[in-house]
Amino acid sequence: MSTVTGRRRALFIGINYYGQKGELKGCINDVHNIKNFLTKNFKIDEVLVLTDDQTDSSKIPTRKNILSAFRWLREGAKAGDSLILHYSGHGGSIKDLDGDEEDGMDETLIPVDYDKAGQIVDDDIHDILVRGLPKGVRLTGIIDACHSESMFDLPFIYTVNGDLQIIETSKNEGIVTLVSAGTRFLLDGNKKRAVSSITQGMKLLMSSGNKGNSSAKEKTIKTRSTEADVIQFSGCRDSQTSADATIKGEATGAMSHALITSLSKNKNQDYTHLLQSMRQILDGKYTQIPMLSAGRKLESPRYVSSCDQVCPI
Repeated sequence: MSTVTGRRRALFIGINYYGQKGELKGCINDVHNIKNFLTKNFKIDEVLVLTDDQTDSSKIPTRKNILSAFRWLREGAKAGDSLILHYSGHGGSIKDLDGDEEDGMDETLIPVDYDKAGQIVDDDIHDILVRGLPKGVRLTGIIDACHSESMFDLPFIYTVNGDLQIIETSKNEGIVTLVSAGTRFLLDGNKKRAVSSITQGMKLLMSSGNKGNSSAKEKTIKTRSTEADVIQFSGCRDSQTSADATIKGEATGAMSHALITSLSKNKNQDYTHLLQSMRQILDGKYTQIPMLSAGRKLESPRYVSSCDQVCPI
């Protein structure tokens, strides 16, 4: 993993969709909470915030402004630089048209003006934000949205097993995991959660488009692998939704809350323990499963890093 010696730049995007169908409550709070936590505990040189409660039209999270902010985040990036993106808002899923998705679906971010300007597809996110980042640059994404597992369109997806080992997986394997989880709940005597998990898993198995699509996986590895150190934490799997919750009286995204809670207890965590900790915080309260994806293979099954590598700013 590269060492941060250069510029540290951060982009925060929060959309509550005021007055629209599907209005959310906690996304702008998420931005303020994550931003305040990171700037208090880590060094950041430059910050850009897009939220739909601002009066400056250039800071409203429209499709145009979000894409412009992506370009700003990576502009002039060179070895030693650290970039971070936190997004809290709606995420979507649409049919994949270029054959690079194992499950046949592209993931999308939903800008505030999506009804007129359209959604932002993961292919475009990768092309604008990720593709071509130089070796030695570090980009970390925190995407608190529905269907967010592969929002950066990165080729390597990781999960954590009970022995705290990072396991490389795929979208399709994740669907099987949901069914397996249901079996575990049955063994634990939790019939309600077992039925819920198995039902969800079977629906996904019935509806997924390109089951076992190894050619899509190979295409993604060939066309989406990165020289830069790119890591994305997601609020959930591509097949799941992320909760807009109320915790201790405050509207907040469940994943954003879990991230702050975990790092507040221990800022010196590796990726493995951070991912496991967020899952434990959410387990039993929400069905979503935070995930980790990477632009290149992690260097070892148990990927150990300092907090500077977990929160590279």
